[in-house]
Amino acid sequence: MTLTQVLARKWRPKVCTELVGQEHIVKAIAHSLDRNRLHHAYLFSGTRGVGKTTIARILAKALNCDQGITSQPCGQCTTCLSIDQGTFVDLVELDAASNTQVDHMRELLESAYYAPSVARFKIYLIDEVHMLSKSAFNAMLKTLEDPPDHVKFILATTDPQKLPITVLSRCLQFNLKQIPPALIVSRLQHILSLEKINADESALQLIANAARGSLRDALSLLDQAIAYGNGVVEESQVRDMLGAIDLDYLYDLLEALSTQDGQRMIAIADQMETRSLSFDSALQDMGVLLHRLALAQIVPHVIDETITDRERVFGLAKRFSPEEIQLHYQIVLHGRHDLSLAPDDYAGFTMTLMRMLAFVPEQSSVNFLSHTDGKKAEPVLPMANSKQIAEEPASHNASKLEHRTDNDHSGQEWLSIVKQLKLSGMAKMLAQHCEAQFFSEEKVVLYVPDLHKHLLEKSYQDRLKQALEHYYKKTIDVKFSIGTLSGMTVAAIEDQAKQLKQSQAIAAIEADPFVRELVENFDAKLIVSSIKPIN
Repeated sequence: MTLTQVLARKWRPKVCTELVGQEHIVKAIAHSLDRNRLHHAYLFSGTRGVGKTTIARILAKALNCDQGITSQPCGQCTTCLSIDQGTFVDLVELDAASNTQVDHMRELLESAYYAPSVARFKIYLIDEVHMLSKSAFNAMLKTLEDPPDHVKFILATTDPQKLPITVLSRCLQFNLKQIPPALIVSRLQHILSLEKINADESALQLIANAARGSLRDALSLLDQAIAYGNGVVEESQVRDMLGAIDLDYLYDLLEALSTQDGQRMIAIADQMETRSLSFDSALQDMGVLLHRLALAQIVPHVIDETITDRERVFGLAKRFSPEEIQLHYQIVLHGRHDLSLAPDDYAGFTMTLMRMLAFVPEQSSVNFLSHTDGKKAEPVLPMANSKQIAEEPASHNASKLEHRTDNDHSGQEWLSIVKQLKLSGMAKMLAQHCEAQFFSEEKVVLYVPDLHKHLLEKSYQDRLKQALEHYYKKTIDVKFSIGTLSGMTVAAIEDQAKQLKQSQAIAAIEADPFVRELVENFDAKLIVSSIKPIN
């Protein structure tokens, strides 16, 4: 009986052209090999299953191929075939996770000074090198500093931060990127066509998303899906196998959230529990969806025009303000983090939904009108009426103020007034942390949150009252109460505006073609904390 080899081993790349998603590394190594500019130590870092040891073995073939040092090893000579089969005597592979002791490392390094048996170079491939003990690193360091000409070190790690700087500085470092889902799907389709197995593209998309950037994990999941579907890979079966969340559930949840329909949201959660779906995965996928909605509102042109649910994304994006999207996103992240602390996953998930309902802002400082074609997103300030109090002289403001109990736009009006008051110090802080409940020509009622009740000292109240009387040019009655109305104090409104500007600035930088090219081609990292919006 012939045993079938698992896909991850059967279709492991043997030449550079078969590698997926690591073109930046392949290009750099190929140039150095073609120009014979070789380094004595290479370090490959990246998450599991992205190709670290695969590239290391291809590099070993490139250095020792019978045809000479080349960026395109033949794959047919004795050396290449032996390396592929794992039997090449001059390629020493060590798993540092299970060989951490210094004695083993010293024994291995002592053999490095002997010439290779049959090859051009003796190559030491140390996987998960960060697991070595400190003494083992010290033992290796001397050889790294002054290695014999016939020795090459290839190190691989999932955690380069744990490597001593003395080791890092002596290696040529390459950081492997996680493989995008689209490339994983393309590779799976190619393999399945050669295996003559039918598969739904949507099923492969689910597998690619579940693999989280790891092609090896994707191939392992594909093997499982083939067995689960008895030789056929279908979306419904893959979804059941993975316990994946049908995006329709998440769209329905957000649509119910947009209308504050809590009963509908709980009913959807009950349906998900009946199907034994993963609530952790649901929160993770909801975070992805909310991120997509934020992009649709602020930088719509980055949304791929080929995605099947594009119109639904833009339609749903219109139902929320940018502030609401940001708030819901944070709630989902915290909900997923707290899921393990909840009485059970259902309770944790539904409590997260209740938070999203409970903390929806009563008003938003800025609304975005996003068109379904994704070509335009215009910021529009909400208009209480055709007359904007903030733009009119102070002498006319008092006559425009009306008795208000709904608090719909009083926050914006109070913000406008506070900006024009001649206040400083603690009195200014008091004004900034007040909500205006009531305006009239004779009276103003202000609420102060319990958190800031320490600002209600008589002297601060008197200074604020004097500033208001100077503003209106008449004596008015100013009343203070402890409590909250909508939470939209002047400080809160200004903070929302700052966060919105910051989000827009970050999105603009991330969408910049030059920045994206640096990130994609050179694995650059964007330091978000360094981005500041320009007024």
